[in-house]
Amino acid sequence: MGKGKNYNYFDAFVEAAEYSRAAAALLHEALHDFAPQDLPAKMEQMHKIEHTADIRRHEMMSCLVKEFITPIEREDIIQLGQSIDDVTDAIEDVLMRMYMFNIRTVRPAALEFTGVLVSCCDAMKKALEEFHNFRKSTQLQPLIIELNRLEESGDKLYTDAMRDLYLNTTNAAELMAWTDNLNRLEQCCDACEDVANVIAEVVMKNS
Repeated sequence: MGKGKNYNYFDAFVEAAEYSRAAAALLHEALHDFAPQDLPAKMEQMHKIEHTADIRRHEMMSCLVKEFITPIEREDIIQLGQSIDDVTDAIEDVLMRMYMFNIRTVRPAALEFTGVLVSCCDAMKKALEEFHNFRKSTQLQPLIIELNRLEESGDKLYTDAMRDLYLNTTNAAELMAWTDNLNRLEQCCDACEDVANVIAEVVMKNS
């Protein structure tokens, strides 16, 4: 990706979202084909995605410091870049906690959650692909609405999963581990919605 005068912030946002999408896909794969002995290797793969995303974000910030004119306000570029990066970080945290808590089996709700999360990241990436044309796009608002809908489905899944956990789990360690893991899965969906909210705010400010 070009730097300096040729740096395209909108392309950078899409690239960042692709790292989030890759992280979500890896988490989905790791949980659906779950094998505790494979977690260290999966964590290494995940960290490579997260680390590359961080490098790209730092490149964007370095270019921003040198730019005199930007396509949207600087604080919006910073906030949106950070919000997308937060999604990738949140997804990595889930896998790390699975390892830390020595999870041996995956609850069905967690498998369902990863499907919702992949859909969230897909919608987020599509919204960011439309973002460059935010003043004229007829597709951007429906994608923001879809992200909000997916986050709401994640909220319902979280509520039902937590109720099932506390109704049917007596082992204290398992209860603690899955309370944390379900919280973090829900936070991943929240982080995707945060990106949608930043996009919506930028559109409103520039309308």
